Amino acid sequence: MATFYSWNVNGLRAAAKKGFLDWLHQTQPDILGLQETRVHPDELPVSLRQPEGYHTYWAISERKGYSGVALYSRERPLLVETGLGIPEFDREGRTVIAHYPDFVFITAYFPNGGRDLLRVPFKMAYGDAFLAKCQQLRAEGKVVIFCGDVNTSHKPIDLARPRENRNHTGFLPEECAWMDALVEAGYVDSFRTLYPEQTGAYTWWAQYGGARQRNTGWRLDYFFVAEEGRGRIAAAAIHPYVLGSDHCPVSLTYQRGL
Repeated sequence: MATFYSWNVNGLRAAAKKGFLDWLHQTQPDILGLQETRVHPDELPVSLRQPEGYHTYWAISERKGYSGVALYSRERPLLVETGLGIPEFDREGRTVIAHYPDFVFITAYFPNGGRDLLRVPFKMAYGDAFLAKCQQLRAEGKVVIFCGDVNTSHKPIDLARPRENRNHTGFLPEECAWMDALVEAGYVDSFRTLYPEQTGAYTWWAQYGGARQRNTGWRLDYFFVAEEGRGRIAAAAIHPYVLGSDHCPVSLTYQRGL
């Protein structure tokens, strides 16, 4: 049994000052996907760049202090791809794809559509390219597991105020339709498949107005497993009491095996 975690840390150096390494060593995930690292690994102390017991891989944004994802893995992957092979997305450091003997693990940070919605087309284009890559891997016979901040709440149950946010990025009809298409293509939302009716299950809260204390949040962070791996989903969880970011970690327990 393997334990996978995903966490948008909203700046890895900031999270480190709030106990990230203590959490990592206490939790000891087999694989950890991080999003919004906002740092070049050369800027990090070795304790963060290469924590004891982990191999680490980084996708870095050309724009300093922006975006970025990382993968921490106890097992050395067979192959690691940084990016989707599409420069307009890869220059923002949004994707790490790690190949293991029995699955492919992807950590991804989807673009935010922006308050003015100007980045929604870019977000949708990234989503289409990302899904195409996942489908290509499945066509090669790989079981795909992906995690990350998708920056969208799929259904009304996935955010505290759906009616008020229908015209805001993160819950636009076209964003939710992409999530529908993802599920229809054969990807299982690990948390919802186990807890289809659970309300109040959020992973991000605004950093003002006491949103986290009142649990006025959004579920933006996910673990999806390709249909071929559905039977190996042993557990899925959201960890809202882990602090250090405006997002909380999410986890998947997966039964490995060829």
